[in-house]
Amino acid sequence: MNNDLKVLPSEVNLETRRVLKQLTMSHKSLAELKGFADMIPNKYIIINAVIINEAKDSSEIENIITTYDELFKVMSSESYKSPAAKEVVNYRTALWHGYELIKEKKFLSTNIIIEIQGLIESNRAGIRNLPGTVLKNEITGETIYNPPGDKKEILSLLSNLELYINEDYDNVDPLVNLAVIHYQFESIHPFYDGNGRTGRILNVLYLVLKDLLDSPILYLSKYIIRNKTIYYKLFQEVRNNQNWEDWILFILQGIEKTANETLILIKEINDLMETTAVKIKEKLPKIYSKELVDLIFFEFYTKISHIKDGLGVSRKTASNYLSTLEKEGFLLSEKIGRERIYINKDLFAIFKKVGTRN
Repeated sequence: MNNDLKVLPSEVNLETRRVLKQLTMSHKSLAELKGFADMIPNKYIIINAVIINEAKDSSEIENIITTYDELFKVMSSESYKSPAAKEVVNYRTALWHGYELIKEKKFLSTNIIIEIQGLIESNRAGIRNLPGTVLKNEITGETIYNPPGDKKEILSLLSNLELYINEDYDNVDPLVNLAVIHYQFESIHPFYDGNGRTGRILNVLYLVLKDLLDSPILYLSKYIIRNKTIYYKLFQEVRNNQNWEDWILFILQGIEKTANETLILIKEINDLMETTAVKIKEKLPKIYSKELVDLIFFEFYTKISHIKDGLGVSRKTASNYLSTLEKEGFLLSEKIGRERIYINKDLFAIFKKVGTRN
């Protein structure tokens, strides 16, 4: 068991021949995703849709399991209680906040990381003062790794990581750096809880910081879920044998695959928005507006108050719009508590389909 966590940059050659070959494919897929996303007129609607999916998947890795039905109920009604779904919503809030900070500050600091984790966990516990959770072999119970236990050491390692993230002084490709940063942050394990989810948010914020994406729309969580055993095995290979090559290749392959899947997803959502707009305009020209279509796609649900405020119409008019859209088959309604929620059934179907993809 090796508990010594080395500071960055690594002395190992990270850009091997195999890594450089994979980098070409990973960058190509990422560039295609970025290019298409930048052309979409309703970019923030697409971002929000992808973030909801990521929040669910990333939380699932930590055994926080919920359904899309639970999610929309928690998002749409303060009175609806589901602790797991609430944690997923917290994750989404943290991700949006981190994205806004990165776009504003052009810098990813330790304080931003602490803010993100605080939003995920809904507390201000901050950096650990006590040793963290040890990593154990699930079969033998043997302790494999102890994260740094001293707060001064944790802060020193985070300071080193902050420099590595922002300075680019080793001229290594940023996608390779992403793999290194992910390993290093998870190894530091600076918080009592929420380290995994915080680390996965850092991945996409780093891509935005380095202008490889303009929008936070690429997430490795589902890829990690599918390959969890390999993920942890390769993590240990870096720890025990400094086998950076296989770890970096795993992350780069994940970026390529995930970028391709995300491109398919956002094209599906964008196509559905365009098709829905045409149908509403044809069937319901008296109520059609681009703003109305945007509102029924911003979440996979909406309600009277959203339409009232978004369009600047009376509550009665907003209610009539939603009732008409339901009668024509664009929405389905459900009563939650005292309020009626209108679900974008076709958008909801896309989410559920994504959830079943392997």
